[in-house]
Amino acid sequence: MEKQGTILIVDDNTDVLLAAKLLLKQHHKKVLTTDNPFDVAGLLNTHQVDVILLDMNFNRDAISGQEGFYWLNKIHSQAPSIAVVLMTAYSDVQLAVEAIKNGATDFVAKPWQNDQLLTVIATALAHAQDKQAISKLSRQTQGLSQALCQPQSEFLGQSDAMLQVFDTLSKAAKTDANILITGESGTGKELTAHALHTQSTRAQMPFISLDMGAVSSSLFESELFGHKKGAFTDAKADRMGRFELAHGGTLFLDEVGNMPLDQQVKLLAAIQNRQVTPVGGNQAIDVDIRLVCATNDALPQSVIDGHFRQDLLYRINTIEINLPPLRERKEDIPLLVDHYMNVYQQKYRRDVTLPASALRTLCDYSWPGNVRELAHTIERAVILSDGNELAIHHVLVASTPPVSDQPTSSLDYDTFDLDVIEQRAIRAALKHFQGNVSHAAKALGLTRGAMYRRLEKYGL
Repeated sequence: MEKQGTILIVDDNTDVLLAAKLLLKQHHKKVLTTDNPFDVAGLLNTHQVDVILLDMNFNRDAISGQEGFYWLNKIHSQAPSIAVVLMTAYSDVQLAVEAIKNGATDFVAKPWQNDQLLTVIATALAHAQDKQAISKLSRQTQGLSQALCQPQSEFLGQSDAMLQVFDTLSKAAKTDANILITGESGTGKELTAHALHTQSTRAQMPFISLDMGAVSSSLFESELFGHKKGAFTDAKADRMGRFELAHGGTLFLDEVGNMPLDQQVKLLAAIQNRQVTPVGGNQAIDVDIRLVCATNDALPQSVIDGHFRQDLLYRINTIEINLPPLRERKEDIPLLVDHYMNVYQQKYRRDVTLPASALRTLCDYSWPGNVRELAHTIERAVILSDGNELAIHHVLVASTPPVSDQPTSSLDYDTFDLDVIEQRAIRAALKHFQGNVSHAAKALGLTRGAMYRRLEKYGL
C-alpha cells in the first residue's frame, strides 16, 4: 500500500519522539518531529502536515494537560483542517472528554500499544483528508461563484468567413491543444472560447475566464495561482487561483497581449509545468486545464518589438482562430440584428419593428466596435425608441465615412485607415456622451481599460 500523509510529532521527550517516528515512518509518507511546541507554526508554514501527535504537558511535573489545550487551540487557529491527536502519560477519562470537546480528533495514553497508535493515526489521517476536501470544495465553490461568467449570447454567423471559423473551432474543440483567438475588440473572442469549451470533452467541467488587461501587477499571481491566508495584508483566508478553479476544465485568458514581460515568465512556467504555487505557499499544486487565450494585438509584431515572449507565443498558439471584423461579413448583420432585437425586446418588454431603411443603415455602417457595438446599438434603440419603429439614426455614435465621388485611385488613404476610423468613432462617442469615458466605452463595446489605452494611443 502506498504511504500517505505527513505526521508531525511534538513532545519534549526525545525518546518518545524517536520511538514514535520509527513506528510511524513505516506507514506514512513523511514524519516530522520537534521537542519544542513553539516550532510548530514554522513547520506548518513549510510543510503540508495532515496529523499532529501532540503531547499535553511540556513542563516538568505538569499533569493538568492545559499546555496541550493551549497548543491545540493555536494549531487550529492556524490550520483548522489538521487533525490533532493528544497524548499524555496520565490517562484520565475526563481529560480525554475535555480534549475531544476542545477539537482534538483523538486521545492516546503513554505508553501506547503500537497497533493502537497506528489505528488512531490512520483514523485521524482519514478525518484530516475529509476536512481538507470539504475546505477545498468550499473555497472552490466560493471561487467559482465569483469567477463564472454570466450566461453567454449565441455565437451566430452564416457568412463564408464565419463558416470557416466554425469549421476550425469544431476541429480544435475535440483536442486539448492550446488555442489563441485573435481579432478586433468586439468580434466575439469570449463567445468563441465558450464555444470551444462546450464542444470539448471538458464541457461538464468549469469554464473560468480572466481579463488580463484588468489585472494589476500586484494581484497577478494571486488571481492566477491563488494565495494562502496571511500571504499579504488583505489575505484573510486561503483563496484558489483561476488555474486551480479551472482544474479539469478550460481557462480563458483574455487580452493576453497586455501582460508585462515579468508576468509572461510566470505564466509560461505554469503552462509548462502544469503546476502552480499559491502566494505565501510552498507546495506546488498540479493542475489539468485546457488553455484558451485571446488578444486584439498583433503578437508576432509584439515579439519583434520585444513586448511579448516568443516562447510563450509558441505555447499558447498551437491553433489560431482569427475572427473577422463585422465590416468584412456584412451578410451576417441582418441575422445578428434579428437576434438582438428579440433579446432586448424580451428584456425591456418592448414591441418594436425595424424599418427596411433602418436595416440598410445598419448594413452600411462600418461598425468599428464590431458585434459588441451592434448589440449595444440595438439595445439603446429598443430603450429609446418612442414609437413602434426602431429609431436607429439617433443612437449610432458615428457614421460611416462618406464615399468620395473621386475615382478610387485618388481616394485619401485615411478613408480606409482603421486607426483613423477608430479614432473618429472614439471622438464621436466622447462628444455624444459629453466626455463620460465609461458611457463612451460601453457604446463602443470596449472595456474601460481598453478605452483608456486607446485614449492614450491617440492622445485624446
